[in-house]
Amino acid sequence: MGARKRLKANQIKEEKANKSFAILKNCPTSPRKMRLVADIIRGVEVNRALDILKFSAKHPARDVEKLLLSAISNWQSKNESVRMEDADLYVKEIYVDSGRVLKRIKPAPQGRGYKIRKRSNHVTLVIDNRNNIVETENA
Repeated sequence: MGARKRLKANQIKEEKANKSFAILKNCPTSPRKMRLVADIIRGVEVNRALDILKFSAKHPARDVEKLLLSAISNWQSKNESVRMEDADLYVKEIYVDSGRVLKRIKPAPQGRGYKIRKRSNHVTLVIDNRNNIVETENA
């Protein structure tokens, strides 16, 4: 590994150590449906996002709620000295990528076969402290 590549890898590693995130892989929901739920909570504070997801009628909301709870738990393990109530956490980033697609064939009239694509997705959720933004802007 070259010097520049090693430095960049170390920089990415340090940034990842400071972030609090959670990743959900191979969730058996189409990415389009999951993005509808992700758009609702993007940029919202964590407690409000949990309330929105809990009372949402959309099916993927349950998976995103569990993912958000996991991200909160990850944040708490990295910041044991700070209370969550004082932290003012919010959903900094949430994005949905397409996962693998299972391809099936459904019998159709006149000997044809229709393709069925059972889609899945990967969701990445990053939470952050709003106070960190204020501190970096003032510095």
